Amino acid sequence: MQKDTPTATTTAFNPNPAVPAMHHGPGRLEVRADPVAYRRPILRVHVVDPPAYTPPYDRALCAALAAAGADVTLVTSAFRHGDVPPAHGYAVHERFYRRALPRALQHVPDMLAYAAARRADRAGAPDVTHWQWASVQELDWALRGRSRVHVLTAHDILPRVARPLQRAGQRRLHRGMDAVVVHTEHGRRRLVQEAGVDPARVHVIPHGAFTHLTSVPPARPPEIPDPCGDRPAVLLFGLLKPYKGLDVLYDAWRIAQPHADLWVVGAPRMQLPEPPSGVTVIPRFVTDAEAAWCLRHAALTVLPYREIEMSGVLFSALGLGRPLLLSDAGGFPEIAAAAHVRAGDAAALAAELQRLIADPAALDALATASARAARTTHAWDAIAAQHVTLYERLLAAA
Repeated sequence: MQKDTPTATTTAFNPNPAVPAMHHGPGRLEVRADPVAYRRPILRVHVVDPPAYTPPYDRALCAALAAAGADVTLVTSAFRHGDVPPAHGYAVHERFYRRALPRALQHVPDMLAYAAARRADRAGAPDVTHWQWASVQELDWALRGRSRVHVLTAHDILPRVARPLQRAGQRRLHRGMDAVVVHTEHGRRRLVQEAGVDPARVHVIPHGAFTHLTSVPPARPPEIPDPCGDRPAVLLFGLLKPYKGLDVLYDAWRIAQPHADLWVVGAPRMQLPEPPSGVTVIPRFVTDAEAAWCLRHAALTVLPYREIEMSGVLFSALGLGRPLLLSDAGGFPEIAAAAHVRAGDAAALAAELQRLIADPAALDALATASARAARTTHAWDAIAAQHVTLYERLLAAA
């Protein structure tokens, strides 16, 4: 794919860019004493997500790294469930799972081919291979191949429902990385205590706010009546799985009986419980335009999860400056821009729903806090800078 920005080829990374260097063969670097015109080598990064589990995150990170001056390629597979954000400033190579075969049959050959391609392209090989997800943890620790630096983002610390050897493979994959990026202090603790990762290799870098939906023209899902009426709406959005607390939300809704509508939007990955009267359920993947509409029109997005590390839905609402009500599970308490309730406590959730729905000023304050967090702590330019600093430190050590 044609890159959106010009790139340059380099053969070595200078750990001290303040002074120029001469290269005398592979791997050897000599610092020159005399100052001459010098251009810092371009940092080459492969961001790798073989199963394309998190296209919004992958693409936001790639765009931010490219804007920071890196030569970035997203190595992934085609996303089958809808649109993805456009690529700005980086290349995309959909080299995984391209054949009309089950993915399980393609995974090992595709991983080996990718590792071989990195070895063969000595001039264009990445300085940093930054993995986002592993498809087959039992094997991927051995299939990742060689790279100057390997980094992994731990979106999930360990699989919730695991195959035999899957958790052991995930631990081995974590421990084999030069660095593991995690989004919260909660995740750092779990990586050290449960996955056995050296604390010196764990780096907390915040998750970025997703802003791509701000430029998407919203479109109302046909399941939601038009007009919606004057009642505010509460939204639960995303894949519907047991740990996300849909049953807790339904119990809280029956207790609170608020003067509001409840929208439950997302493809189910479980048997759905019977909803309270008047709840609108949209049990499917929705388009970006429909997602933008739901998030913009809901007075409150609620995530009553029983357990979680971090949530892309949270950062989609944050990027749009929308009010958030979260449980205190996992890394959620570290999001200061949201309201919080105790995980699994339907009565506490009901009381907070009643309070917020009845208090537009409180909702406005949460919206303001979300917008401010998206511009500061969770802004992608700052997050890219932290990644680049980590990459350069690892390359200097390598």
